[in-house]
Amino acid sequence: MQQTLLNKDLRKEIVEMIFRAKEGHIPSSFSIIDIIHHLYSKVLKFDPNNPKWEERDYFILSKGHGGVALYVVLHKFGFLNQEHILSYSLKGGILGGHPDSTKVPGAEACTGSLGHGFPTAAGVALGLKIQQKPNRVYALLGDGECNEGTIWETALVAAKQRLSNLTAIIDFNGSAAQILPVDPLADKWRAFGWNVVEIDGHDENQLELAFSAPRKEGPLAVIAHTTKGKGVSFIEGHGKWHHKIPTHEELKLIFEELK
Repeated sequence: MQQTLLNKDLRKEIVEMIFRAKEGHIPSSFSIIDIIHHLYSKVLKFDPNNPKWEERDYFILSKGHGGVALYVVLHKFGFLNQEHILSYSLKGGILGGHPDSTKVPGAEACTGSLGHGFPTAAGVALGLKIQQKPNRVYALLGDGECNEGTIWETALVAAKQRLSNLTAIIDFNGSAAQILPVDPLADKWRAFGWNVVEIDGHDENQLELAFSAPRKEGPLAVIAHTTKGKGVSFIEGHGKWHHKIPTHEELKLIFEELK
């Protein structure tokens, strides 16, 4: 049975922003948009009118080059307005190619230099545990990012500290396989002391099960199998579309497939 494509409108908004600004990563944003939307719609506690609300849950996009996917979700849930979206990567705008927590409401860390966001998330989780606060922390990583040594150093620390309030979501879209494969990825996270679940990152039912299941003691790694460029046939996979800006004709074709 053919899988229903989720979040078509958000995908269109991603493409429009990147086309207008001539900056951004469409395939990487498409591979994570369903995960981020699910977190904000069904998992995270937050207040868009008070982004620094002390009782909020934290989401850190360690894979910062997919920032446009985060922006469209923050827009949908009231952190950003239409003017922010229209000025993405343009002079005077607050939204850049990578999230900047000093400017963007709802962005918890400056990310994009791969391997930095996840250690930040673990530090936040440890601080919350020390303070005995119930807030939860979620970090979204790329599979290629898992070649960074900081990822595994952080994984060891999180397991040692039994950070049950920390979830790592790995966007397993096959990027790492091009240069330095990370398989068997699930076994590696288990070997570092993490609880692990594997899901289809574009399936709403599997996302629901992964994030609503009772938590075991210790940190959780959700291995989300995704497709880079999910939803547009000629963008899916790896190659020239990694940082390509569509032409006017290609934009029409993209919107045709996202009807």
